[in-house]
Amino acid sequence: MTERLRVENLYKVFSKSPDPALRMLAAGAKKADVLAKTGMVVGLNDVSLSVPSGAIYMVMGLSGSGKSTLARCINRLNEPSAGRILLDGRDIVAAGEAELRDIRRKRISMVFQHFALLPNRTVAENTEFGLKLQGVSPQARRRRAEEVLSIVGLARWGNHYPHELSGGMRQRVGLARALATDADVLIMDEAFSALDPLIRTEMQDELLRLQRTLKKTILFITHDFQEALKLGTRIAIMADGELVREGTPQSIVLEPGSDYVAAFTREVDRSRLFDARWAMTPVQPVPLAAGLCLAETGDGGGLVLDDGGHVVGALDSETLRGLRETSGRGIGSLGALRKDFVTVRECDSLLDAARAHRAGRPMAVVDEEGRLTGTLAADRILAGIAAAPSHPAGGLHA
Repeated sequence: MTERLRVENLYKVFSKSPDPALRMLAAGAKKADVLAKTGMVVGLNDVSLSVPSGAIYMVMGLSGSGKSTLARCINRLNEPSAGRILLDGRDIVAAGEAELRDIRRKRISMVFQHFALLPNRTVAENTEFGLKLQGVSPQARRRRAEEVLSIVGLARWGNHYPHELSGGMRQRVGLARALATDADVLIMDEAFSALDPLIRTEMQDELLRLQRTLKKTILFITHDFQEALKLGTRIAIMADGELVREGTPQSIVLEPGSDYVAAFTREVDRSRLFDARWAMTPVQPVPLAAGLCLAETGDGGGLVLDDGGHVVGALDSETLRGLRETSGRGIGSLGALRKDFVTVRECDSLLDAARAHRAGRPMAVVDEEGRLTGTLAADRILAGIAAAPSHPAGGLHA
């Protein structure tokens, strides 16, 4: 996955003369030490991270951890005190005023917690506002506004005003406005935090639906670990202006690395967090006969694949042993194959896999094209849910 955004050794000290604080931080001082000695507030202390293109990258932490300060430094609403912010390799910190305006209008869009809609403008006018700043013609920007409002499910609301909409609908307008400019990076700062729980869940689902199609690079700020787990490709956890843990949701739950991070993970439903791909045993099919291949299931039996890698049937241990003794003769008609195998997708949760499991039936794990990538036994499902320690194959060793 290519890198879209990189933050390197970023510092933010809220002072017009931050050098004394920066020297203290470089020598190993913490936020509290700097405040006590200089009276300066440290927002960010040597933060570095990399956001892949097309990822939803979650930045989370408690109030005062620095997560929103980081978001505001990335688009330079807050000026960094030191460090670099690279957008496709170009340092935003070094950008002049004209270039910075262009970046904000075309490269980075922001969705705010409290919507930030213009109350005297219609939904369509709010949606096209960024395009108006870019100088796009009225006809072209209205077409684009109608297009993105349709994407977020508000096609019939273009002529209404923000006060006529529910909170969830207003947040959809904020999202549509960010999407209208087709910016490379979306920054969502506590974008769903002001919503009621049910609407918030709906908006999370909506964002995931949109992301499957749009594949935007999203930096999402949140204080909610469950939200981070649900939405995130990767998660960065901050405390006192520092990045204290970074990784995939699964790796953070398995190896928190500190009591602070572990406190967020205690109530995690692992059956929903971990998927079949993470717990499966990868397969290495071998030729069997007449254009067919065999992937062993670990119980003495196997799954038979066609030349496209799709499962066409299963063999029990006795039948497989007989076929091996006859060098695969007798399988040409596929009459020896069982059809009672179970199939789950790589992205299916372990909870879904547990529900699909049937005793005595092999479970095939397939990719989006239906090709076999692994097998999943009951003990692997249970070990994944319990986060059992290392296993020689699949994701359980991670």
